[in-house]
Amino acid sequence: MPQATKPPASPTGLRTGLRGLTTRGRSFLAAGITATLCAYVLGQDALLQVGVLLTALPLAAAALLLRTRYRVAGGRRLTPHRAAAGQEARVHLRLDNVSRVPTGLLLLEDKVPYVLGPRPRFVLDRVEPRGFREVSYRVRSDLRGRYPLGPLRLRVADPFGMCELTRAFTASDVLTVVPQVQKLPGVRLAGEWAGHGDSHTRALALAGDDDVIPREYRHGDDLRRVHWKSTARYGELMVRREEQPLKARATVLLDTREVGHRGSGPASSFEWAVSCAASVGVHLMERGYQTQLLTDTGLAVPSPDGGGVGTVAEAAGLLLDALAVVEYSDGGGLGRAEEVLRLGGEGLLVAVLGSLDDEQLARIGRLRRRAGSAVAFLLDTATWSGLRDVLPDDPAVRQVRQLRESGWTVLPAKAGDSVPALWRLANRSAEAAPYRNEAGQ
Repeated sequence: MPQATKPPASPTGLRTGLRGLTTRGRSFLAAGITATLCAYVLGQDALLQVGVLLTALPLAAAALLLRTRYRVAGGRRLTPHRAAAGQEARVHLRLDNVSRVPTGLLLLEDKVPYVLGPRPRFVLDRVEPRGFREVSYRVRSDLRGRYPLGPLRLRVADPFGMCELTRAFTASDVLTVVPQVQKLPGVRLAGEWAGHGDSHTRALALAGDDDVIPREYRHGDDLRRVHWKSTARYGELMVRREEQPLKARATVLLDTREVGHRGSGPASSFEWAVSCAASVGVHLMERGYQTQLLTDTGLAVPSPDGGGVGTVAEAAGLLLDALAVVEYSDGGGLGRAEEVLRLGGEGLLVAVLGSLDDEQLARIGRLRRRAGSAVAFLLDTATWSGLRDVLPDDPAVRQVRQLRESGWTVLPAKAGDSVPALWRLANRSAEAAPYRNEAGQ
């Protein structure tokens, strides 16, 4: 965590020290030079001694600070590196005095974006030789994004206030503020196990890809799977391997079209959609789905040729990092997303959709034919701008009906609706509810 130090060259250090003199230091230096000149002209030895003392004091303070500034190392530790919107993160700063002399007065200042809060400043009176000091501060943002922290700036001052020097460290960190993830209930979706898998071949359920046919008996195996011919051949109890269902796959489609959303800031329909996509994506990963995030621009995370991404936590982190920086798109259609799904969109499809026109509604209806199961969060974005209440002849009601006729499980969403409550309505055993009731009202 500490950074390497190096002393400056003499000419550069001298100029730096002189520039760092405070008003008091410059006054002492000017008075000392003046007294020295007057002593030389008047021949006063006592005045010469005073002049030398006044001149030497600020110069000695500057020389000491030059040494101290480059004999101090700083570092930063951020916990956590990934925080949800509205959640606090803590930044720990450490300052090490690697010299054999104590430091003077130190002022620490860390550079942070204004959305994370005020710029933190700390005053350290003295750090003993080979000692260190640790301080910390909290940052918080209601807005998603990636925010740089640093560099750390150190201002060193001498006890007499003659000189102040500043040093900027090079190390910096990045705080990723991801959308809020809500815990979703476990539901069984209609046809959710249809059309899943990486290919049309099946994998082993118990033994793994490296086993052969047959394999030795293991404790707990069903005796009905005993392969008697192989048992007689090998002289030990052998069982047939068992096939397992293909790996469950899911795609979370996020509509980022600016024309499809209303409102601004954290209370906009777009931020609700991003949080919804994050909650659904993490929930499906925890249930064992190989989940891919897809936007209307064709951006896929992970990419179709990216392969596996490790553990569930790593995959969820990758998805949340992508959602942390997702922005409005200028596009007006879903054609690019449709192309990606055409190449490999089998499995479960969950779409978080903004306002749709008739053409986009027809495209969404066609996407259903490529998925084993399809669930759509259809946002009534007008409710985010407060333009209207839901009426029986509202166009949103017609869109819900049309998507259901195409085979979608539709979850109409309005401003203030809870994602977990809407997700519970996707249960395949639940009866279809009227539009007004589906939004939890």
